[in-house]
Amino acid sequence: MKIIIERDQLMQSIQNVMKAISPKTTIPILSGIKIEATQEEVKLTGSDSDITIESIIPKEEEGIVYIHDVNPGKVVVQAKFLPDIIRKLPESEVEISSDDDLNLTIRSGKAEFKLNGQDPEEYPQLPVLQTENHFDLQIDLLKTLIRQTNFAVSTSETRPILTGVNFKLENNNLELVATDSHRLASRKIEMDKQEDSISFNNIVIPGKSLTELNKILDDGQETVQVSVSDNQILFKTKYVYFLSRLLDGNYPDTSRLIPDQSKTEVKVNAKELIQTIDRASLLAKDNRNNIVKLVTQENDVLEITSNSPEIGTAEELLQTKSITGEELKISFNAKYMIDALRAIDAEEIKIQFTGAMRPFIIQPVEEEQHILQLITPVRTY
Repeated sequence: MKIIIERDQLMQSIQNVMKAISPKTTIPILSGIKIEATQEEVKLTGSDSDITIESIIPKEEEGIVYIHDVNPGKVVVQAKFLPDIIRKLPESEVEISSDDDLNLTIRSGKAEFKLNGQDPEEYPQLPVLQTENHFDLQIDLLKTLIRQTNFAVSTSETRPILTGVNFKLENNNLELVATDSHRLASRKIEMDKQEDSISFNNIVIPGKSLTELNKILDDGQETVQVSVSDNQILFKTKYVYFLSRLLDGNYPDTSRLIPDQSKTEVKVNAKELIQTIDRASLLAKDNRNNIVKLVTQENDVLEITSNSPEIGTAEELLQTKSITGEELKISFNAKYMIDALRAIDAEEIKIQFTGAMRPFIIQPVEEEQHILQLITPVRTY
């Protein structure tokens, strides 16, 4: 195998596939990157058996020749050293070649590295998803959906199913739900009519997979094709294939957690509320739960306080747009509240409370976005 290729383009592909490689793998071949060259393209693959990423560098795209010379072949090279080597090469062009004994040579300018390669035949084959169950999404929309839900997945392995985001596609509505049992994030969008024939309701994608996918996808209007099979999901763009396993088990029915009525409703500027809670929580961060207390007062005013016996107290009054319903005193985790408000990303939000110890929901006042955040309060008395 021999390729002459632009260093920056190669570096970008290496960084993409590195996101799938775990330093803790017990399968030696998976500590490497598979490099495969054909007359049309160079393909890099990284995998930890849960996530597999393929990055494709085309021979020629829109007049830019990335690959100047190709002799087809393939080899697996240790991922530990490759990114640093390529990044620090002196010239913008790189020559990579391998011989019949799988010895890899990397040259650029007057620099030369020789690395021991591994047999590419030992590298696991990327499964081909034979499924008609696929649909297209705008990349920037998918990134927004991930950002608005994935932060709420559980980080505890006691209930593995909650470490992922539940994807449901029914009646032309795609809904993402994540919960760690203390909070819940939900976002729904309407799909094109052409997706009518597709439906699934128990696809749970590991939060870790979505975090890495979000880093790889370039912002823009380009689409990503999403294909679903029994135990895997494939996100496919022009130059990147991202394959993730799905979590086993049934995702809990979260719809019953969402209150259908409220006793107190507050409408408030989201940015002002974030800043007020953030200031109040400065003294609460040492506490295990980072607790902040909210009390409704006359004239549509909220009192937001925190108290740390060892440090002191913080108190601030915030003028809201409106407060309707019963008086309320409630305590909650400040970080959960700030995460939820940032995910909603609306200028004005409404918070609906059903009592001091019942979960409350946060939504934008403008209902164009079908987004909902739910937080369970904390008992402080």
